[in-house]
Amino acid sequence: MNITHYLKEIKTEFSHVSWPTRTQTAVYTVAVIAICVLVGYLLGFFDFVFSNILETVLLK
Repeated sequence: MNITHYLKEIKTEFSHVSWPTRTQTAVYTVAVIAICVLVGYLLGFFDFVFSNILETVLLK
């Protein structure tokens, strides 16, 4: 198989792909960022809580 045949197959496969619209892409991007921020805050909160618990247990 040569490179030109391979590239033609890639072009054919890309024509079968159902690409998202610009609106879908924007909505999904905002959703991913919001979920990442939420998970970051939750992890930070639990880290803070467990660090304080551990500190009080070890220092008593």
